[in-house]
Amino acid sequence: MQLYNTLSAEERAVMIDDAGKQRLTLSFYAYAQIQNPTQFRNELFLAWNPLEVLGRIYVAHEGINAQLSLPADHFYAFKDTIEQYDFMRGIRLNIAVEHDDFSFLKLTIKVRDKIVADGLNDDSFDPTNIGIHLKAKEFNDLLEDPNTIVVDMRNHYESEIGHFTNAIKPDVDTFRESLPIIEEQLAEHKQDKKLLMYCTGGIRCEKASAYFKHKGFENVYQLEGGIIEYTRQVKEQGLQSKFIGKNFVFDHRLGERITDDIVSNCHQCGQPCDLHTNCANEGCHLLFIQCENCATAMEGCCSTACVDIIHLPEEEQKAIRRGIKNGNKIFKKGKSEVLTYKNAANSQKSKVESQTVRTTSTLEKRTKVQEPKIQKMLIGKAIHYFAKAQIGQFYIESDAIKTGDQILIKGVTTGEQTMTLDELFVDDAPSATATTGQTVSFKLPFRIRLSDKLYKIIS
Repeated sequence: MQLYNTLSAEERAVMIDDAGKQRLTLSFYAYAQIQNPTQFRNELFLAWNPLEVLGRIYVAHEGINAQLSLPADHFYAFKDTIEQYDFMRGIRLNIAVEHDDFSFLKLTIKVRDKIVADGLNDDSFDPTNIGIHLKAKEFNDLLEDPNTIVVDMRNHYESEIGHFTNAIKPDVDTFRESLPIIEEQLAEHKQDKKLLMYCTGGIRCEKASAYFKHKGFENVYQLEGGIIEYTRQVKEQGLQSKFIGKNFVFDHRLGERITDDIVSNCHQCGQPCDLHTNCANEGCHLLFIQCENCATAMEGCCSTACVDIIHLPEEEQKAIRRGIKNGNKIFKKGKSEVLTYKNAANSQKSKVESQTVRTTSTLEKRTKVQEPKIQKMLIGKAIHYFAKAQIGQFYIESDAIKTGDQILIKGVTTGEQTMTLDELFVDDAPSATATTGQTVSFKLPFRIRLSDKLYKIIS
């Protein structure tokens, strides 16, 4: 009886690609009394593994916290598996704003002491005495109330790339750190202000609202379903999004675009940017924000030291990693001393030196590659591939393409493929141009995948 994932991430990626199925990314949580979390965990694995469910799920005596993906055609079968449990019957499933077939590549279900590491003693207060849930319009209305204080319950690296306007954003690495800080900062407003909280999917606010009520806050509110559900309601009801930027997510995507606003900066050069990445050095994997120029100059690394390491033979890299604990690097997300712009306020000299490092590294990179960087514009996404006819079909999301244009098709498995468009078909009819909202088809000498992106090369 298989109770654990047996495939590598690389093997799973190939299987997903070959299957050619659209996958849904979703999340949910439920607080409940689970007598035997290990048995519950095993039951879920046995039910979900045949349905090709992949993700990161935590279960504990207090409930379940799940972030996962599954083939769209298995959605209702999946719902049947969770609704066998009374506490998950009719549960809200937060469907992702943006989908990526490769958002998760393993099914990992872990038994934990808690489904969210909050550091609280639940026996000391009533965790069911929660705040008032608000839907998107109600949340927007309360944001306009001058007696409202809105608080972001997420960590600094999450709120840095996107947040609600005028929100208090605690500069913390973990959820547990934020609770005493918020209580202290707002101690004078327990009676006279409305405490309005939000997080990614609602789970952190569920516990935090009960905690703050226990601490004497009289007017406690929370965003129902978090930023994910808020965004869905905003689009469905045509509301103004008071959330700006990107919503950080804990999967391969690292973020979902909510609005076009870019509210953060590259941690290495300071240019406007909200692209999170992990350092390319396997022994580091620091999470930080890096623009395309710095990604090229620094070869996807957070520092020149890591650049040097990734060019060593693989055996030497493994020898360096052996026995070294890098947890402080990994969990101090976006706060490492090597991130030049992030730490520039501490030393103007550091800023000057970092510019020198970037310039030198850029020259070294150009010498090695001896190719100019391709300037491109995202145009659309792949929606189908006709294998026998060798025709790719794309949906144009913005701007336009025409015959004669040079294009780039990019994806995890496809890699980067460039070509010139000789012939286009829009809605199966020959056309010289394809514009926003149209479906375009053209011949391809290679196979494409549903996760592939279509770019127009502009220089």
